[in-house]
Amino acid sequence: MSYTGGELVPGLSVVVPVFNSAATLLELVRRLEATLRQVPDGFEVILVNDGSRDASWATIEELTTARPWLRGINLMRNYGQHNALLCGIRAATRSITVIMDDDLQHPPEEIPKLLEVLAQGHDAIYGTAQHHPHGFWRDTAARITKLALQSALGAETARKVSPFRAFRTQLRDAFARYQSPFVSIDVLLTWGTTRFAAVPVQYDPRPVGRSQYTFRQLVTHALNMMTGFSTLPLQLATIVGFGFTLFGVLVLVVVLGRYLLHGVDVPGFTFLASIVAVLSGAQLFALGIFGEYLARIHFRMMERPPYVVRSATLPKQTGDPE
Repeated sequence: MSYTGGELVPGLSVVVPVFNSAATLLELVRRLEATLRQVPDGFEVILVNDGSRDASWATIEELTTARPWLRGINLMRNYGQHNALLCGIRAATRSITVIMDDDLQHPPEEIPKLLEVLAQGHDAIYGTAQHHPHGFWRDTAARITKLALQSALGAETARKVSPFRAFRTQLRDAFARYQSPFVSIDVLLTWGTTRFAAVPVQYDPRPVGRSQYTFRQLVTHALNMMTGFSTLPLQLATIVGFGFTLFGVLVLVVVLGRYLLHGVDVPGFTFLASIVAVLSGAQLFALGIFGEYLARIHFRMMERPPYVVRSATLPKQTGDPE
């Protein structure tokens, strides 16, 4: 199931990536229905099962049988949250898309706040948490991710990025042909617009389980964003190389100056070994960055898809929900 450029209809599409959330899906769908019934132009909810190991897909299939506005997509394996989101965004049929998590930390009752600000002329809205219910390491990793986004979104917008988003579905035209396995929805949205905004919303603690995102996964995601969508690391390597070149010139001036003025060389094997180690480290650092970019070029040339759909529940109707 992929986006084929079909005409959008008015209304709201809510895309939810699902991973091991069978315990919260029923409550999530119930609260979404109660909130979205107020949407005047109709709505749909798309649940994308990202390789869950519990009964999430069976729960989705059961939920869709009695709800014509609910659709389910089952991916072949776990591809990652952003890859699952890309799949759901491409399957959306409504003019506005809302993205939210499956763990009830994003209250469905806060969706009207996003839509109200979106209607003021913006193209994408982030629901920023009024407080952060995560632990120290999760918050630290989130800050690293937002730092990585600054080169693409700008510092002010990046500080307000959150996984609770609303945007005009038309923006997906900007990345309709995107096929890399490295996906960042926030960066892809910048390909279509610069009109971002944020609104404070309430975030609730998880009622069941704990976050599926670890510190390591968030840092890896930040690295993928920097090397996959930005030239900032290459610029950093250039600056580091220039800085150490200047440092080497200064060391040469000192050595020559001591020899010309005093007739002696700079003594000590330790000094020479330290200079060689520093310069070698700078070179390896730059080579490592180049290697990251070459690896991503290699993966893109392999044309690995960002996701593969195993099965999907068919939409029951194309009009507004009853």
